[in-house]
Amino acid sequence: MMAVVATEIVLDRARRTLRVRFDDGADASLSAEYLRVESPSAEVQGHGPHQKQTVAGKRNVAITAIEPVGHYAVRLLFDDGHDTGIYSWEYLHELGREQAHRWPAYLAALQARGLTRDR
Repeated sequence: MMAVVATEIVLDRARRTLRVRFDDGADASLSAEYLRVESPSAEVQGHGPHQKQTVAGKRNVAITAIEPVGHYAVRLLFDDGHDTGIYSWEYLHELGREQAHRWPAYLAALQARGLTRDR
């Protein structure tokens, strides 16, 4: 199976979204908030199963920069100082494909912990 490749990445600062198009025809519009709370960094994902953190208070987070990482990923820099996640093409593709499942799960996790998107 061939690895998916991002063919276009466009940051819409006003809408706080990242649009990613892939060589398989997939097209994803991902909010900065969604990308931040699903960061692939160890800070968010932990170092093993069941260590993922529920990140609250990121409703208004913005992406300040996008840095290429080789030919396989980008590093996103956020205005809250988070800059350690390396978003591979495969992971961005997965986030787009699973957004309809992951976002409600995130909102439920916030609620279960008494947290909100604002704090």
